[in-house]
Amino acid sequence: MGTPPHNSDEATMGLAALHIGQGRELPVYFYGQHYMGTVEAYLAAPLVAAFGPSVYALRAPTVLLYAAFLALMFVLVRRLFSPGLAVLTVGLLALGSDRVVKNQLIAGGGYPETGPMVAGLLLLTYLLLVRPVRPWYAFTGWGLLLGLVAWNHWLPAPFLLGALIVLCTARILTARTASAALGGFLVGVLPLLVDNIRAGAADNSVAVFLSLNGAGTDAALWDRIVGGAWLGLPLGMGLCAPSRCAGWSLWWGPVVVVLLVVATVQSIRSIRRRAGTAAAPGAARHRLRLVLAGAGLLSLLSYVRSPAAADTPVESARYLSILALSLPAALWPLWRVARTRAANVPVDAPAGRRPFRAAVPAMLPIVALAATMLAATVSVVGRVPEYSALRDRQEHLLAALDDAGLTYVHGDYWTCNWITYLSGERTVCGVVDDRLGRGLNRYPAHWRPEAQARVAVIGSPLDAELARRSPGVVPQVVAGHHIYPGTGR
Repeated sequence: MGTPPHNSDEATMGLAALHIGQGRELPVYFYGQHYMGTVEAYLAAPLVAAFGPSVYALRAPTVLLYAAFLALMFVLVRRLFSPGLAVLTVGLLALGSDRVVKNQLIAGGGYPETGPMVAGLLLLTYLLLVRPVRPWYAFTGWGLLLGLVAWNHWLPAPFLLGALIVLCTARILTARTASAALGGFLVGVLPLLVDNIRAGAADNSVAVFLSLNGAGTDAALWDRIVGGAWLGLPLGMGLCAPSRCAGWSLWWGPVVVVLLVVATVQSIRSIRRRAGTAAAPGAARHRLRLVLAGAGLLSLLSYVRSPAAADTPVESARYLSILALSLPAALWPLWRVARTRAANVPVDAPAGRRPFRAAVPAMLPIVALAATMLAATVSVVGRVPEYSALRDRQEHLLAALDDAGLTYVHGDYWTCNWITYLSGERTVCGVVDDRLGRGLNRYPAHWRPEAQARVAVIGSPLDAELARRSPGVVPQVVAGHHIYPGTGR
């Protein structure tokens, strides 16, 4: 379980799971902020309580969530497009590049559960449209799922809005079913509502979301486009090696945008041509195809508008992980051309005009996309020994702290939280900044100004500052870290 590497963001969710299992806390949001729900913590809490704090306990639910995502996507794509495209989509999504693996397996909040919940919501929307019998409790489930996603993360807002519009315009809602859907929604979103009332105007989730969306440098529009669509899109969709994109991989950015635009236009034309109600199977398919394509474009546009697209394009590419839902919509124009070309070849055509050969030109981009994703997956496999070594260093450091009897230490953010979580709070770590001032302590109760020792990654700014302030002190060297004696600030 050393791939991808465990980090302090994931450990923060682990601490929430630990506290839930102990009955100490019922956190609404990721510790230290007023946004991003804690679905992952509640899923992991029984495992952490039963088997103790570990990376395995955190990632067992995320693995199951991704399996559920693939299963839901297969059913959804099969119903909206075709069985063949469903197989292709799941096959591509099953390939794990660096960014995909990190988004889907690290229990850092907001990503592993978003995909399956939104895919489930869209599938349920389709079933409610086309089934002749629509029990009221199915609408309650639909509303509950919508509310849970809204509480957990606002990243898939375009997809949620699309599902809501499709359901409301299908003319299938009655007073009873609308009330059932609203009731389910209020139950799902209740944690967010209660916390927002308590937080007040300045710290509620809406205010925080708006402030985050505008935070960062005033980057030029072109820089945001380059960082968001040219670099961010290939990274976010799993087309790149760890933390970098080869030049040929970057071209998939504009290609995917063009394909999504084509899919959007095709869906709009199909909706206009079709007669009948939105609840008819054909009309429902076209409307939800439009949701997949249009919401993908809106998600990309929203990301490009944010400063993060230009300021931190590599790390912030995780915000485009939601585009995995739009992958079948992007593939559909190519798949449709290939299928049409193959179908138009007569049965008695010469060998050179067999259906398979006729479909090859349209399938070549799909084959190239699959090859790109496969290459990105192979690059992650090559990093496994490095990640395993990092896991071993973490275990050695924890053992050294235990052997020394240290119960409270200081360190930087990316060191502290995993020490606290993996040790089960036997060793609590308070976060300091590079000048030894109080840092970002997501769980405030973990902060104390005095520490028994200070832990720093060798060669880090904190290590340099500790060496400057401790002349003549020879720190203990453990697994790539220096441990300095602590004497307060």
